[in-house]
Amino acid sequence: MKRYLFALVLGAGGVAVLVSLGLWQVRRLAWKEGVIAAIEARIAAAPVPLAAIAAPDPAADLFRPVTVSGRTTGEELLVLTGRKGQGAGYEVIAAFETGPGRRILLDRGFIPETARDTPRPPVALTVTGNLHWPDEADRFTPAPDRAAGLWFARDVPAMAAALETAPVMVVARQVEGDRQGIEPVPVDPSLIPNDHREYAITWFSLAAVWAGMTAFLLWRIRRRTA
Repeated sequence: MKRYLFALVLGAGGVAVLVSLGLWQVRRLAWKEGVIAAIEARIAAAPVPLAAIAAPDPAADLFRPVTVSGRTTGEELLVLTGRKGQGAGYEVIAAFETGPGRRILLDRGFIPETARDTPRPPVALTVTGNLHWPDEADRFTPAPDRAAGLWFARDVPAMAAALETAPVMVVARQVEGDRQGIEPVPVDPSLIPNDHREYAITWFSLAAVWAGMTAFLLWRIRRRTA
C-alpha cells in the first residue's frame, strides 16, 4: 500500500508541475501574440515626418513609422549579415543629413558580399521607414573592426558615436532616389522570437510521458504484490 501511495503522489505531483508549466507557456503565448499584433499595427500605421518628433525616444517611439528627406554623406558602417537565397552580405548603416546640423543613422538595407567595395557617393534620398533601436549586441558579440568599418551587430549608440550622428536610426522601407544597389530590409515583426507554443507542447508531452511512466510503475507494483 505504501508503494502504491508513493508512486501515486510522485506521479500526480510530477504531472501537476509539468501541466502547470505548459499552461504558463500557453498564457505567455497569448501575451506574446498580443505584443506582436500591437507591433505589427504600429509598424503599418501612417508615417509622420521625422522632423515633427523633436527628440525620438527609444521607448515611446520604437517602430514608429516616419518619412525623412536628406542626403547620405558617403560615411557608412557595414554590419555582417546574410539573407536566405542571397548568401552572405552586409547591412549598410549610413550617416544621413536631414537638415543643417542634424545627422541620423539610416539603415539603407542589404548588399551582397561582392558589393562591399562598390563606391556609394553622397546621394539625395526620401525615405519611408521605421524608427528602431535594435537590441542585437551582447557579451558574445565580437568588437567591431572600426578601421574597416565592419560591425557584427547594430548598436545605435556606438554607431552614432562612430559616425557623429544623433542616436536615432531609421530602418528604410521605401526609398525614393538612387538606392545604389542597396535592397531595403524593413523592420519585420515575424523575427521577434515566439517559441512559447513549442515550449507548451514540450511540457505537455513530458506530462504525458510522466503519467505513462507512473502508470507503468503502478502496474509493476501490482504484479510484484500479486
